[in-house]
Amino acid sequence: MTLLQNSGRPRGLALHDRLREAGAEVYLVGGAVRDRLLDWPVAERDFVVVGATSEQMLALGFRQVGKDFPVFLHPLTHEEYALARTERKTAPGYRGFVVHAEPTVTLKEDLERRDLTINSLAEDGAGRLIDYYGGERDLRERVLRHVSPAFAEDPVRILRLARFAARYAELGFGVAEETLALMGSMVRAGEVEALVPERVWQELERALGEVHPSRFFEVLRVCGALGRLFPELDALFGIPQPRHWHPEIDTGVHTLMVLEAAARLSPQPEVRFAALTHDLGKGTTPVEILPSHKGHEARGLELIEGLCSRYKAPARYRDLARLVARFHGQVHRAEELRAGTILDLLETTDAIRRPDRFEQMLLACEADYRGREGFNDRPYPQAEMLREALAGARSLNVGDLVANEKDPERIRERIRRARIGAIKSSRGWRLFG
Repeated sequence: MTLLQNSGRPRGLALHDRLREAGAEVYLVGGAVRDRLLDWPVAERDFVVVGATSEQMLALGFRQVGKDFPVFLHPLTHEEYALARTERKTAPGYRGFVVHAEPTVTLKEDLERRDLTINSLAEDGAGRLIDYYGGERDLRERVLRHVSPAFAEDPVRILRLARFAARYAELGFGVAEETLALMGSMVRAGEVEALVPERVWQELERALGEVHPSRFFEVLRVCGALGRLFPELDALFGIPQPRHWHPEIDTGVHTLMVLEAAARLSPQPEVRFAALTHDLGKGTTPVEILPSHKGHEARGLELIEGLCSRYKAPARYRDLARLVARFHGQVHRAEELRAGTILDLLETTDAIRRPDRFEQMLLACEADYRGREGFNDRPYPQAEMLREALAGARSLNVGDLVANEKDPERIRERIRRARIGAIKSSRGWRLFG
């Protein structure tokens, strides 16, 4: 029998037996326990090993990942196994910790360093629940609560809590008052300024993929972190819009409604990000022209560039967000546009070469339309009209059109006339044009 084989048990559990033989114990911890109790899909399983050394883990075939933490991957399942550890704060930010991982560290000590009580749950090898800090109670009561004052030592935990609020919003989870107060004190102490851009973006991107992403930003706003991390978004709250077009009036409220509409329309985080940032320019509208927001599309482009640059967002997020910010008003007026203007829109957005991105843009624009009080179920024919127009323009065989033409200017004109004709012949134009 080899090290990784055990005829009486599944192969993935063989190493658990070996660890126990060496005097260690293995516990399932965190999200897998939490989500099983919530009857929520379990995405991954993480384990804590108590009473073992790094040398023992390596000798059993586990592969160590990183140097900062004693975390190992199971050689068969590739699940994470971390040695029980404690942490001591030594500097600002989420990297300023000294880790202590020794066989003498207990499971209770390891779980105490975790962020939320609902993440401090564990199960032993027999499936028995271990709950030192009231996590099961908080699951029942739908409360996000910090385990200990050590929560304040890591500003990433503010973002993680806000993300959990977004994930479990439909289950009715709220944030404990004392935890909100602690988060507020962390913000006032300048802890969030110590966050590295890449980690902020990582949490933002994950939040955009949650069931109700708007809740992420609501929690950040309540504790004051939104204004520090995303001032462009925070500036939208309290800015009025014309009641005729926006019964909700407040631009910040509208923005979060648009984000929720985008979450219903598309699972793609790029679409949701574009919906979130489409109206950033309204935060810089001159007071004297309010509630009008003339020119907000152009003003928003610079703000999107700044936000994406600050957090090193991938280009696909930035580029789609810029397109939606610049052209959402024109898309809303599609039924009023001439065929030539529609072709200009298709060409300027590079829709003929990149139809998938144009579809993302239409979804974000539809979310903007629906993210208003009373508009959620109204028809939005503009999107279908532009889809049909694009299909018509892309259906042409350009090579056949210009086969015998040599003059570049005449080639461009011939292609343009043909595409305008195709747009006028499209089903969308016949129905709405």
